[in-house]
Amino acid sequence: MTSTRQHKDKLHVAIIMDGNGRWAKLRGLTRSQGHQAGMEALRRAVTAAPELGIGTLSVFAFSADNWRRQQSEVNGLFDLMRRYLDAETDALVADDVKLTFFGRRDRLPDALVTEIMRAEAATEWGSALHLRVGVDYSAREAILRAAAAAGVLAELTVDSFSSLIEGEPGVPDIDLLIRTSGEQRLSDFMLWECAYAELYFLPRLWPDFDANDLKDAIAAFHRRERRFGAIAVAAE
Repeated sequence: MTSTRQHKDKLHVAIIMDGNGRWAKLRGLTRSQGHQAGMEALRRAVTAAPELGIGTLSVFAFSADNWRRQQSEVNGLFDLMRRYLDAETDALVADDVKLTFFGRRDRLPDALVTEIMRAEAATEWGSALHLRVGVDYSAREAILRAAAAAGVLAELTVDSFSSLIEGEPGVPDIDLLIRTSGEQRLSDFMLWECAYAELYFLPRLWPDFDANDLKDAIAAFHRRERRFGAIAVAAE
């Protein structure tokens, strides 16, 4: 059954922001510089999203599997996130953007968790765009946690289970998932929420992604016919 959470006026777009390291390597830069350029691309996407009819933007910033990377890169990425939040929170408030994070927090550095909580509180009333950032996130783990919690519910439905997975009420299912860098897989990102998502893959590395790329992806989405398992009705 298709969840009623899909029927929203604005789109929920998810992005797997892939290619920072390859972008840096092609330019003789460090991976840290690639991640910095990726933050600039995220800023462009956030700015462009509301005018393109996007109400919720969920991005994959750090996978639970990314702990396998070198510790120096992981530490540098967390420090970059912390500095980004410190520098950008006021701008998000001014742009009426609500920021929330999903995924585990118990393994993140205390300084980053503190900054996350501060940014979430400051942007709580944003209504132009809901920006959701996945950090230390695994869709399989999220589903397992929701399944464990589901036992306390007297009646389990698609909507109630979805709320357990999301960790916050009212988040619509994903309409469009974008992945950059040419890879064509979900990589354990929002598997439940992507049940009826349109998938859009492009070869551009994430730091080169701009407002026009997002506009093209939305245009491609609107050209597709979404039937949610039903049969298309022939035009008279």
